[in-house]
Amino acid sequence: MLSNPIHFLSLGFGSGLSPYAPGTMGTLVAIPLYLLLSQLELVPYLIVVAAGFFIGVFLCHKTSKALGVHDHSGIVWDEFIGYWITMIAIPAVTWQWILAGFLLFRFFDIVKPWPVKLADKRITGGFGIMIDDLLAGLYAFACLQISWLFWLKEL
Repeated sequence: MLSNPIHFLSLGFGSGLSPYAPGTMGTLVAIPLYLLLSQLELVPYLIVVAAGFFIGVFLCHKTSKALGVHDHSGIVWDEFIGYWITMIAIPAVTWQWILAGFLLFRFFDIVKPWPVKLADKRITGGFGIMIDDLLAGLYAFACLQISWLFWLKEL
């Protein structure tokens, strides 16, 4: 699978093939890529994330079909995008914010509050694989922004 560039990307450069917590491993691999993206101004950052989402719909669809399983646990491109959404407009790129974003995104991706769980269960194909992580990322994003506004400006 990793010799095919589509599967290589959707499997998170191989991180999704981890026998333990592949989604968490995929999110960990998203962090150094985020550090590169964090150098961008807000609008280019958003463009890259949006493009990554739409590319992910294609990538995840193709890999899901090749594996014969909808949203196979090894497909982690969606975790990349979810984490990058979580980290939109973080005011200070510090290890504390990176960790907080990681923990919040993993929490919402695992717990899947409404409508994340609904999207995960009802929407199929590459879009279905991507949309629940986009929503989990939005929940985590909101939590980080609220934290910044109300109490954690010191980080």
